[in-house]
Amino acid sequence: MSVILVHTERFAEHQTPPGHPERSERAEVMDVVVDSWRAKGTEVVAPRAATREQLLGVHDADYVRSIAGTTGRAAALDPDTYTSSESYEIALLAAGAAVDGVERVMAGSHRTAIAVVRPPGHHAERARAMGFCLFNNVSVAAAHARHLGARKVAVVDYDVHHGNGTQHIFEADPHVLYVSTHQYPYYPGTGAAEEIGRDAGRGFTVNLPIEAGAVDEDYQLAFERVVLPVVRQFEPDLILVSAGFDAHANDPLGGMRLTTAAFGAMTAALRGVAEECCRGRLVAVTEGGYDLKALAASLDAAVGALAGPPSAVPWPSSGIASTRGHASTDAATRVLRAF
Repeated sequence: MSVILVHTERFAEHQTPPGHPERSERAEVMDVVVDSWRAKGTEVVAPRAATREQLLGVHDADYVRSIAGTTGRAAALDPDTYTSSESYEIALLAAGAAVDGVERVMAGSHRTAIAVVRPPGHHAERARAMGFCLFNNVSVAAAHARHLGARKVAVVDYDVHHGNGTQHIFEADPHVLYVSTHQYPYYPGTGAAEEIGRDAGRGFTVNLPIEAGAVDEDYQLAFERVVLPVVRQFEPDLILVSAGFDAHANDPLGGMRLTTAAFGAMTAALRGVAEECCRGRLVAVTEGGYDLKALAASLDAAVGALAGPPSAVPWPSSGIASTRGHASTDAATRVLRAF
């Protein structure tokens, strides 16, 4: 396994306000986790910057030029998203880390990889930055995998927020399956169960909107009833994971109640499907996560599920009764039954 790390304290700068106490702490937390896995013998490499051609696989040329134009200055791109003088450089490395992971698993030198990056990416649209995201890292990776010969790519997103950018980039493409579990209604307002793709891509977008307050058992049900069977049926050549950790119970931006162990269980379950469908080829790309202790522990659990031989990770039990998972999976299966 290879962990791909943007190894710099600068990579969190564009998404935290100047003077914010967590301006570099988030980067340091991620560095500590990666360093601990390096000490265990896990390979850690620095990424190359994504190329313009790789970005243009999912982003408009004018948009790429506009982000490049922020080099050396601070710029407000939307109410949540702005740049520092180095954000363009670091965003290229974040997208490039995801590309690097894909190249390694597609070439067969590694079965799994995780790109540990900031800025995140799944909110970035073809021509719009939003939600702390500049370039859509996982989408750049998916398009590059297709360029390398993958017939079909599955993207599974367990961030607490819906990945509107990833959905919209591939919503008409039957070769890229997008599956998302997310708090709903919530930012960015997309991700209703009825959003199933368009044109040739109808049925290849699978949304599992879940009411705030969901617990481990709700996500377990969503995975076992919908996520895993759909990915198996799709039979991808590669699985990509938008690994956001902000559905953790302690995260200040989300309203879910997942435990740390749930992130290991979700990641391990997806790895199991990768072993069945695509010779174990799986690349995870980090997204959100805003409580520092929860981020460190959840990232560690995800890396642990990808390091070493594949094995099932038991789902934790919260002991909290909830029907949110049933409501979400019922809604998804109702609209997707025709597919």
